[in-house]
Amino acid sequence: MTLNAIDMKILTLLQNDARMTNQTLADDIGMSASPCWRRVRKLEEDEVIQGYRAVLNRRKIGLGVMVFVRVSIDSHSENEARKFEEEVTALENVVACYSVGGDADFLLQVVARDLDSYADFAMAVIRRLPGIKEMQSMFVLKEIKPLASYPVRTQGPA
Repeated sequence: MTLNAIDMKILTLLQNDARMTNQTLADDIGMSASPCWRRVRKLEEDEVIQGYRAVLNRRKIGLGVMVFVRVSIDSHSENEARKFEEEVTALENVVACYSVGGDADFLLQVVARDLDSYADFAMAVIRRLPGIKEMQSMFVLKEIKPLASYPVRTQGPA
C-alpha cells in the first residue's frame, strides 16, 4: 500500500490525538467528513492503523521500575525460539519483546512495581524461560524520549 500526503496527515493527527472526532480530523485535513471516514477505515483495514490506546503514566499506576533485558538463548532452532516467544508473550510485566541481532537474541522491556518486585520476577520467571543461556538487565534511570509516535513521512528516513 502506498500512502499519500493526506493519509500521512491523518496518521500524524491520530497519533497525536486518537480521540478526535472524525469531523475535527476532516476539518484539520481540509476535507469533508465522509471521505475522511472512508480513508481512516481503509487505513484500519490495511492494518496501517492497528488500534487505538490510552497512553498511561506507568508511575501513577504503580510501575516505578522499567528494565530492558538482553536475553541470549541456548539453541537457535526455530522451535526453541518460537517456544521462548510464546512464553514471553504471555508475561504481563513484559510490555515489549524484540528479536534482535548482535550479541543477544531478544530484548525485553519489563516493568515492575519496584526493584524487589523486578528481582523476584527476573529470578522466578525470566531465568526460568525455556532455553535461557544468559540475561543482562539494564535499568532505566530516566526516560528521555519514550515512544509517543512514529514519524510519518512521504519518503524514507532522512
